[in-house]
Amino acid sequence: MTLAVRYTSARTLDTAPSAASEPGPGEVELAPAYVGICGTDLHIFHGDMDARVHTPAVLGHEMSGRVVRVGPDVEGWQPGDAVTVMPLRWDGTCHACRAGHQHICQHLDFIGIDSPGAMQQRWTVPAATLVRLPGTLPLDQAALVEPTAVAVHDVGRAAVKEGEKVVVVGGGPVGILIALVARAAGAEVRVVELNAHRRLLAEELGLATWDPAAADITELVHQWTGEAGADVAFEVSGAAGGVETAVDVLGVRGRLCLVAIHPRPREVNLHRFFWRELTLVGARLYDRSDFERAVALVADGTIPAQRLLTKIVPLTEAPAAFEALESGGDVMKILVDCTDDTQGATA
Repeated sequence: MTLAVRYTSARTLDTAPSAASEPGPGEVELAPAYVGICGTDLHIFHGDMDARVHTPAVLGHEMSGRVVRVGPDVEGWQPGDAVTVMPLRWDGTCHACRAGHQHICQHLDFIGIDSPGAMQQRWTVPAATLVRLPGTLPLDQAALVEPTAVAVHDVGRAAVKEGEKVVVVGGGPVGILIALVARAAGAEVRVVELNAHRRLLAEELGLATWDPAAADITELVHQWTGEAGADVAFEVSGAAGGVETAVDVLGVRGRLCLVAIHPRPREVNLHRFFWRELTLVGARLYDRSDFERAVALVADGTIPAQRLLTKIVPLTEAPAAFEALESGGDVMKILVDCTDDTQGATA
């Protein structure tokens, strides 16, 4: 019998015994090592997704681990292989899938939300979801591959090019990752973030930051770009003010990439879209090429994953970790250690 972290009702998590299921045809059993807590997990914790999540629900989709057992008809994988999981299961028959957009399948099973996730000591998933990790990549750092894949997809959707000026509104984990991926693509990047701790971390990673409470961001962009405006803005804050800023900083034919999940409709200055011929693109999830690129970026140090890890806690302390993340403050990324429920460590 193994342990799992389960969401049972709004603001209530527990750790409970969980029986590992035998991997069936095309499936593998994994031993998750580290699982990240992300913003979507917090939405679930708050009860905001109760219409979608079936309780008790095992959470977690940012993970790294190793193969334990393989089911019938599984080729190319064996016990001990280091892996992460692209947590998407699509039907292959809907219009989106037939058009080649399986990652936004109209009947998508997002594993860790719609079906049991990785925050447990044994986890059975389709072999098709596995993504191989290099043996030299530490598994704690590898847990950041999934959010890095989000950033890779976002930067791709915005078609960021070398030499472009990019503004990232929101300096949380995904915002910082987007800034790092955009910089790796050759862009000049500025991160807009209220939280002083997050700004300091971004600056330690070589990213320039602006505090919207201390200066007029639109004026700073005008000075930075010679009044041309930014080529691309990413809205990662999830706040109404963030949307306004992301629109206002764009120059003619600028592109706004919407990354954050906004819980309610927002007002948008459509006149500016008309006047400057702006483009708005949505960015949701990722495909396999995004994941493979993310593995490479984490493995070669382009993404300094270790610097983004605030804390690693044992599985039994996961409920308290959710509360720590909820408070914001000096927390960036917390991982849950599923390999040992007796020891915790600070990264």
